[in-house]
Amino acid sequence: MKALVTGASGFLGGALVRRLVRDGDYDVAILARPTSNLRDLAEVIDRVEVIHGDLTDEVSLERATKGVDVVFHSAARVDERGTRAQFVAENLTATENLLRSARRNGAGKFIFISSPSAMMDRDGGDQVNVDESIPYPAHYLNLYSETKAAAERTVLAANAPDFATCALRPRAIWGAGDRSGPIVRLLSRAAAGTLPDLSFGRQVYASLCHVDNIVEACVKAAGSENIGGKAYFVADAEQTDVWGFLGEVAESLGYERPTRQPNPRVVHAAVAVLDTIWRIPFIATRWSPPLSRYVVALMTRTATYDTGAAARDFGYKAVVDRTKGLTEFRAWLETQGGVVELTKNIR
Repeated sequence: MKALVTGASGFLGGALVRRLVRDGDYDVAILARPTSNLRDLAEVIDRVEVIHGDLTDEVSLERATKGVDVVFHSAARVDERGTRAQFVAENLTATENLLRSARRNGAGKFIFISSPSAMMDRDGGDQVNVDESIPYPAHYLNLYSETKAAAERTVLAANAPDFATCALRPRAIWGAGDRSGPIVRLLSRAAAGTLPDLSFGRQVYASLCHVDNIVEACVKAAGSENIGGKAYFVADAEQTDVWGFLGEVAESLGYERPTRQPNPRVVHAAVAVLDTIWRIPFIATRWSPPLSRYVVALMTRTATYDTGAAARDFGYKAVVDRTKGLTEFRAWLETQGGVVELTKNIR
């Protein structure tokens, strides 16, 4: 059996590659640009086939999917830096091209890493213990949410008797090895004293997902015969008090808890201005916005998910709990010189 992993230079993709190599059930190949930094694969790179190419290049996709049984597609444009054309090309068109190449070359399964953000309505509110029956929103929060939803629909529609596809929806993947995800970005701002408390006086809960838990879901889904054409929420066993969690982690790292609570009207007015400015391509392609409608929604709305479908169809169960995950995360941060050093080059 052979597996292809996209996004292997990233946090989730790298963790998945290391797990697949360690398990030994697959010969593992990755698609990577010649310029990709594969430092986090150093311990397994000699047991991985590295295929140089790009998701926007159909020739390299044909080469990468030759002889592959399972495709794990985790590569995506994730943050809010970029134009509509860039998000469509990297999140939707690239997925369409990879699907075609994988099926044409005889792959039997296609595991797509989606996001619960694809299910958040721009004008919606809390989502409490929702399951996969929740519909796609009428209006999306940002280009990432919109293009991930479009890619997810494309993946699920491609399901066929000889080509099983599914979409996994983890939120805010965290854990040791995270160099640029939402948790470390927020902790970076906490360290600088610039992270406001956007709870606006209410508790906000979220179903976060430790990296080892979504990797477990990937492996389990690939081995199941029940996944065809379905999407699944994947999350930690615990539901997290977002601002309590951030405060706890910040204090454990020697920083103060976020306490400054801005006026909600001022926040929403600022977001409206920034969202307008970030439509300018010169700005959108160079920097991530300091605040956006998307970020405010993630930090002010409760979003918790029922993972019963994943448990039923492929036996998903969280393998890392919050206590163990936090201990390992803090220890790893120390090896990187702390969160400030780790995030100093994030734009």
